Amino acid sequence: MPLPISVTYTFATATSAIPLSQLDANFTTVVNGVNGIGNGTNSLSNVSITGGNLVVTTANATTINATTANISGNETVGGNLTITGGLIPSSSFMRNRIINGAMVIDQRNAGAAVTTSGAYTVDRFANTQSGGGVISWARSTTAPTGFTNSLSGTVTTPDSSIAAGDIYRLYQYIEGFNCADLGFGTASASTVTVSFWVRSSITGTYCLGLQNATFNRSYAANYTINAANTWEYKTVTIAGDTTGTWATDNTAGIAVFWDLGSGTTWNQTANTWAATNTWKTSSQTSWIATNGATFYITGVQLEVGSVATPFEQEIYSTTLAKCQRYLPAFAPAGGGNPYMFAGMVTSLASSTIAWFTCQYPVSVRSPATGLIVSSASHFAAFQPGTGTTNATGVVFSGSTLTGGNFYLSGLSGVTAGDSTLLYFNNASSLIYFTGCEL
Repeated sequence: MPLPISVTYTFATATSAIPLSQLDANFTTVVNGVNGIGNGTNSLSNVSITGGNLVVTTANATTINATTANISGNETVGGNLTITGGLIPSSSFMRNRIINGAMVIDQRNAGAAVTTSGAYTVDRFANTQSGGGVISWARSTTAPTGFTNSLSGTVTTPDSSIAAGDIYRLYQYIEGFNCADLGFGTASASTVTVSFWVRSSITGTYCLGLQNATFNRSYAANYTINAANTWEYKTVTIAGDTTGTWATDNTAGIAVFWDLGSGTTWNQTANTWAATNTWKTSSQTSWIATNGATFYITGVQLEVGSVATPFEQEIYSTTLAKCQRYLPAFAPAGGGNPYMFAGMVTSLASSTIAWFTCQYPVSVRSPATGLIVSSASHFAAFQPGTGTTNATGVVFSGSTLTGGNFYLSGLSGVTAGDSTLLYFNNASSLIYFTGCEL
């Protein structure tokens, strides 16, 4: 069914452009008549289509009834443009290429702080901190209107003497499958816009960068944080790179970086593509130099086009499933103790080892190469008539794209060959498979 929409845009000139994906999704273009779109009084005049973009040059208020006119492409409008009615989404639509941009999924840490360089903070966002400073990253409930979470960084050990090669940054790698259509590395490379909400205790110029996975094509742009401890909305538009190698498969396609005070080794000229491993300019504020400095970010979006559209809010389960492609994780859903996790398995020929196969919620990007558990003592095997026996070890033993294998060791009292249940023994129990990330 059509989705109800009513949006008004006001433009001072006829040079402002909006991608109509802002309204809801990717729409079918329907043009009726030579100089209009839509029907009757709800039609646009002075319409032309150039290079796939719909351009409207009327200087007066203009209305489209989207129930009878579904539209796509970019609008260039002088005056006011009001769209009302319903819009029919295309099943092939993909707007935001960033996953978990609202920072709601945190499978590894459940809100706990992360201070290790290279570690993931909330799902899909990792950090680098290489130097004398330490940043504590954690999911936060401090958020702008319309959001419930952000990712917060706090300087717990400042670095006021930045070495040239020091690195302090936050980043996400976008899988090649999810950005192949952007055409980076070709003459038809698409312009993209990165938008996000940011709040920091330190004002000044900050840098956002893009790179390819081989780190020999880079772009750096500046943005300004104007007021301390105030949520501000930022947008950065970047013309797509027409050269270089950009992955279009299940490997890393585009890396997006937010710098927080890295060294001069990583500097480049602003707003240009360079054949270097860089992502910032010399204008970057040394946020890392201030003890207790804070940096919050949420509502992160990377999309096609030269204008940022409202953040693409998703159903929680949709975002979770996207994250599980890179991190299949399992934890107890609640209830009493013990916390039953999996179905029947077999302890094979041993009375001390029980093998398990865990089916992933979604197919992963690449087979897992290991696993991490909260504690081996959080897992137990259970046999009717025998009872529960805690494990002393949880050992990874292989993976496919759809499931992973492991075994509990150090058991006692289980009967070889009998069926066994896997139990969580603690509300904090967690098991996740590694190696699926980019």
